Amino acid sequence: MAELTRRYAVMPLATPAPFDLQDPDAPFVLKPWKDPAALLALRTYRDHCHPELAREIDAWIVVVESGPVIRGDVGRRNEPYASGRGRAARRPATRRPAARRRSVRRAAGKAKKRRR
Repeated sequence: MAELTRRYAVMPLATPAPFDLQDPDAPFVLKPWKDPAALLALRTYRDHCHPELAREIDAWIVVVESGPVIRGDVGRRNEPYASGRGRAARRPATRRPAARRRSVRRAAGKAKKRRR
């Protein structure tokens, strides 16, 4: 973990939003101690980065999970959604009706044969 602090310097930006949408070098800061959604994002990042960084992030996750539960304002709002139960209630299913799915598949493949 000490190597991470030497490699990355994260400083607050003077922007009206939490991050600058137009700046490709702007950091996006997550607080896994205070926000369960941030901890989920950190786990996902760990699972998709190079092995050395993954080991360091994993050590950090262990420390966060073994510590006390601390919630900030955003963390309290995210908690019901980070558990997985809130996601289903928040996003309705966006499936097409079965008849429409079949017609789309046919259009991509061969034309339907007509009976006489």
